[in-house]
Amino acid sequence: MASACALRHEGTESVKTHGVLAAAFAVIMILVLGSHARAAVHDVYVLNSSTAAPYVTEDRQGFLDLVVAEAFRRVGLKGEVAYYDASKRALLNANEDIDQGVAMRIKGLEATYPNLVRVPEPVISNDFVAYSLGTAVDTSSWAALAPYAVTYIHGWVVFERNLSPGQQSFPVKTAEQMFAMLKKGHVDVVLYERWQGLQVAKGQGLAIRVQDPPLASVEMFMYVHKNHADLTDRLAEALKAMKADGTYQSIFDRTLSPLAPE
Repeated sequence: MASACALRHEGTESVKTHGVLAAAFAVIMILVLGSHARAAVHDVYVLNSSTAAPYVTEDRQGFLDLVVAEAFRRVGLKGEVAYYDASKRALLNANEDIDQGVAMRIKGLEATYPNLVRVPEPVISNDFVAYSLGTAVDTSSWAALAPYAVTYIHGWVVFERNLSPGQQSFPVKTAEQMFAMLKKGHVDVVLYERWQGLQVAKGQGLAIRVQDPPLASVEMFMYVHKNHADLTDRLAEALKAMKADGTYQSIFDRTLSPLAPE
């Protein structure tokens, strides 16, 4: 009887042991598979942008396309830029790690999107300028625009906050609308970012005049989701190295410089 009880006890312990081992094995497999799944998701690091040509293009040969790809290559990873029409959706996707970050945004974005971490080296400085069709325009101050009818894209706070009270202005939805208004003589001046404006003007066949100095110039940065915060310093060093060895200037000359008026 004692021997039978001992056998039952040993059998029970054996079942318990096998149960524990099976559970441990299941946990290990979940961790391993989960790790592989996460690695597969980030075989390519996607930084998004709502800025189109000449910064992001369908053939991935825009300024940001090339800068992001090269910066990630230099840290041993693959990176690319995804384009969104909707700026808000792009930011939300980056903040939720659906995309792994954003390619070009102003400093301080993390105040609104706390999951984003800034890469401390600027990717470019955006010039916000005035365009006209031949007419010389004083851009030494925002107040100097007072004599002119201007147009800008609704929601661009750099213009909304700085134009003088009473400025004759016509906010619109798209860049194409702005330059069409200028071409038809409905406004005197278009307000926009330098290179995007030159791209649109080229597409519409306009011999545009860019007024300097810029009304404002703002440093722009890459951001990554906090899950990838270890990349920020590495990407910053990659950008610095690109600027030091001429690679950055080569990309700039290939993608942006050709748009400049002669």
